[in-house]
Amino acid sequence: MRSLSFSINSDKIGIISSTLCLVHCIITPFIFIIKACSHTCCSQSPIWWQSIDYLFLGIAFIAIFYATQKKMKHWLRISFWLSWSLLLVVILNESLQVLHLSNYLLYIPAFLIITLHFYNMFFCKCSNDACCHK
Repeated sequence: MRSLSFSINSDKIGIISSTLCLVHCIITPFIFIIKACSHTCCSQSPIWWQSIDYLFLGIAFIAIFYATQKKMKHWLRISFWLSWSLLLVVILNESLQVLHLSNYLLYIPAFLIITLHFYNMFFCKCSNDACCHK
């Protein structure tokens, strides 16, 4: 019998979770429109809907953590963590409403994370220790 090998690719998980996060962000305005048309009393999204942001943020953290544990270019590692940090700040700001920022600002770090995961997955394949270092 052949044994099945299961390996988790952190870049693929990151791409999937960031893409789902973008879909979540894109459909949110439509849910507000539907909600506004059916109810006129509340303008905020439900808590369970807002908590999905934090779920995706957690999944993105785990995917980036494992992706950056491998040997990779230094700028790529920094870009991953800066993008995730920007995503965290935007999501926290949206929840706490500290500053008035456009909701579209959320798309920038999400697209960056997806792009960085794709770059890491396709262009940073190491066959030796020196290929993706620095």
